[in-house]
Amino acid sequence: MGAVLSEKMSRLSVKTVRDFDLSGKRVLIRVDFNVPLDKDLRVTDDNRIRASLPTIQYVLEHGAKVILMSHLGRPDGKPVPSMSLTPASKRLSELLKREVVQCSDCVGLRVTEELRALDQKASVAVLENLRFHPEEEKNDPAFAKNLAALGDLYINDAFGSSHRAHASIEAVTSYLPSGAGFLLEKEIRYLGESMQSPKKPFVAILGGSKVSDKIGVIENLIDKVDRILVGGAMAFTFFKAKGLAIGTSRFEKDKLDLARQILDKASAKKVEIVLPVDNVLVQKFEETAPSQIVEGNFPEGWEGVDIGPKTAQLFQKKLEDARTIIWNGPMGVFEMKPFSKGSLAVAQKLEEITKKGAITVIGGGDTAACVIGFGLEDKMTHLSTGGGASLEYLEGKVLPGIAALSKN
Repeated sequence: MGAVLSEKMSRLSVKTVRDFDLSGKRVLIRVDFNVPLDKDLRVTDDNRIRASLPTIQYVLEHGAKVILMSHLGRPDGKPVPSMSLTPASKRLSELLKREVVQCSDCVGLRVTEELRALDQKASVAVLENLRFHPEEEKNDPAFAKNLAALGDLYINDAFGSSHRAHASIEAVTSYLPSGAGFLLEKEIRYLGESMQSPKKPFVAILGGSKVSDKIGVIENLIDKVDRILVGGAMAFTFFKAKGLAIGTSRFEKDKLDLARQILDKASAKKVEIVLPVDNVLVQKFEETAPSQIVEGNFPEGWEGVDIGPKTAQLFQKKLEDARTIIWNGPMGVFEMKPFSKGSLAVAQKLEEITKKGAITVIGGGDTAACVIGFGLEDKMTHLSTGGGASLEYLEGKVLPGIAALSKN
C-alpha cells in the first residue's frame, strides 16, 4: 500500500507535514472539529478530535506551535454562542493533557494578542469558529490572507471539509507553504488505493435512502467493481423499477428510468448487482412498531426499514471472497435497534474478512456512525471521517482541498 500512497501523492504533488522543517514555526492546521454537542454544550462524540491527534502531536514533538482552525455547525456567518469551539478545545486539552488556548475569534488584533500565549505558556491554540465570518464560505482571499498571517505554514488535516472551496481550505494555500496532515494523507491513501488499484474481487456495498445521492458513485464504480450489494431505502427504487410492490416505502419516482439503466449497464459489464431477497417491514415508523419479514412484494400499508435475515446471509456470502470492500450507506434504520440487524451483519462480516487481510473502507457520515455504534470502528482497515467528501472522492472528483495542496 505504501507504493500506492507514494504514487498517489506524487501524482497530486502533495507535500505532507513530514516534508517541512517545523522547529520554531507556528503551524496553522485546518482540522474538522465539527462535533456533536449536547444541551449542556459538551462533546458527545470526540472521534473527529481524536483523529486529529497524530498530526498535532507530531508537530509539537518537532518543536512547533500549533494553531488549529475549524468550523462547527451552520451559524450563517455570524457568532452563535452555542456553536463556539470552546467545548472542542476543552476536550482536546483533556486528550493532549496540556493547556489549549481558546481564542475569542479567528482573525483580528485581539486574536493576535491571544496567540502571544503560545510564546509564553502554551503550545496549542484553537481559533474560534471560522463560519462566524461569512467570508469563510465565500472563499474570500482577504479573509484567507488574515488567517495565513497567523502561521508560518499551513497543514490541511480536515478531509471531511476538503470537498468545499472555503477560505480555510483553498484560498489560504495561496499565502503559505502547504501540505497534508496524517489524517488527510490516510484518507487519500485508502480511498485512492481502493479506486485506483483494488485487490480483486472488489465489492461495493451501497445503502442509505436515495439512489440520487449515489448516482455518481455507482457510475464511477460500475467500471471497477465485481459486484454491488444494494440495501437501505435506495433498494426500493430498484424494486419499483423492476415492477415489485413496495407498499408505503419511499422511493424516487424520477429515478426509475435511471435505476433500470444502472441494472442494464451492470448486466452488460457483467457486474453483479445484488438486491435484497427479503425485508423487514413495519406499518409505523417507530422503534416499538410490530414488524414482519417479507419476501417479494410488500403488502399495502407497510414500509421497509431493514434488510431481512436471508438477505443478511446472502450479503455475507457475497462478501466471503472479497479482497477490497467499500461500504457507503447503512442497510436499514440502524438508529433504531430492532432495525439495525442488517447493518450489524454486514459490519461483522467485514470485521471477519478484515482479519483475513481484506481491505475494508467505510465511508463517512451515517455509515461511520453505524460502525462506531456497533463498537467495530477499530476492526476495519479504514473509517473515513468525511461523509460528503468521501462520496465525492468515490465519484472520482478531485476535491478542492487536495487540489489546492497539489498546486501549492
